[in-house]
Amino acid sequence: MAGAFERKIHETLADTRLQQAVYTATGRLKDSRLAVIAPHVLPDYQELRAHAHLLKRHTVDHLDHYLEKFQRNVESRGGQVVFCNDGAEVTDFVLALAKKRGARLIVKSKSMTTEEVDLNEHLEHHGLESVETDLGEYILQLAHERPYHIVAPALHKTRYDVAEILTRRLNAPHETKIEKQTAIARAVLRQKFLAADIGISGANFLVADSGAVVLVENEGNARLATTLPKIHIVVAGIEKVIPRAQDLAVFLKLLARSATGQLLSVYTSFLSGPRRAGEIDGPDEFYVLLLDNGRTKLLPDSAKRQSLYCIRCGACLNACPVYRKIGGHSFPWVYSGPIGAILTPQFMGVSREPSLPFASSLCGACAEVCPVKIDIPRVLVELRADVHQSEARQKRNRLEKLAFRLFRWLMQHPRAYEWAGRLAASLANSADGGWMRRVPVLLNVGPVRAWLSQRDLPPPPSRSFRQLWRQR
Repeated sequence: MAGAFERKIHETLADTRLQQAVYTATGRLKDSRLAVIAPHVLPDYQELRAHAHLLKRHTVDHLDHYLEKFQRNVESRGGQVVFCNDGAEVTDFVLALAKKRGARLIVKSKSMTTEEVDLNEHLEHHGLESVETDLGEYILQLAHERPYHIVAPALHKTRYDVAEILTRRLNAPHETKIEKQTAIARAVLRQKFLAADIGISGANFLVADSGAVVLVENEGNARLATTLPKIHIVVAGIEKVIPRAQDLAVFLKLLARSATGQLLSVYTSFLSGPRRAGEIDGPDEFYVLLLDNGRTKLLPDSAKRQSLYCIRCGACLNACPVYRKIGGHSFPWVYSGPIGAILTPQFMGVSREPSLPFASSLCGACAEVCPVKIDIPRVLVELRADVHQSEARQKRNRLEKLAFRLFRWLMQHPRAYEWAGRLAASLANSADGGWMRRVPVLLNVGPVRAWLSQRDLPPPPSRSFRQLWRQR
């Protein structure tokens, strides 16, 4: 690891308050998830995961068909679908529409995809006010920070941090009670909803057979952002499409349970085009911007293609021992945790942060909790191979490459592996303390020092597992 990635990791590890906040919050989400997928609560949980995986695999394998079907059904209901290759095309469309309609104020909700393309920054640069309305996102917008977590963006902030932000940015009373903080934000955001010219949302799912956009939320702000303004723009990745409305029964049973430990989120909205005759609310104009931004680059590779199955539940972040230690802002892009470690290199290129695929223990906890059964460790290994194909990477890590070759050889020869274990144990337990006595010297060797800086090195046991097994 090198550069900004390594520096941010060390800053997070040194911040004990931040460590406690992240570990506590992710632990609470982990426990909540376990409670609602228990066999006595959801006995068919594993069958649902397998079904969701097959649905996603089928859809991604036939992505062009379902996107065209979705487009036809949206347009048949008076909406418009626009395919965008990258963030510049998203920004250009929104700016052109805002200029044409004389819009000045935009409210946003459920818009993780817009974080990919830095939409807020581009809109503000052109004189438009763009306001996040999810409470966590709004707090971070006031603090000029990006999301820390996929589902709980302000997970790293305590109520005391929030009190300082609201006081500094809104001149509000210094309130540390969460209910009063919510009331302060709500009073400001209510006026934004009423005055907004355009509402922008993301999408949890895009239903091909009906052209419906499905939003899943807990605060109700998405409903306000998508029905009060006269224009509603959806910005979603092309992988969000699913074949049929009945497929939602599978995904909705998994999404809230995996994300927040709820049986079902508070609000599940189905949006199908602009307001029709006789309807009392809804937008006059409805647009769906389908973003590629590197997604189609994944399609030719059958192993990496499964990265597109992600439903953005965040469960892998809560289970990952690495994310729980280094936090969300250590990651170089909008997506963090295990899913960020595979999406960022594939969307942005492995050269963006070559160390990212290596920031994992490959313990498999992420794959175990993924509701759509993405084999994240396998994709990470594939990405590590991609990194090592770089000539520059090869030159910088000859020693590491040699070490892995020796390790691979040792793991392929059981007798040599056992002999090495016995040798290490005998040296460690010799009368003078053996090599354990010389650990301080080893710590000063470059790669060993870096490896041991974040790990403990316990002394080998006097007898190996193989010896204990033979003596059982």
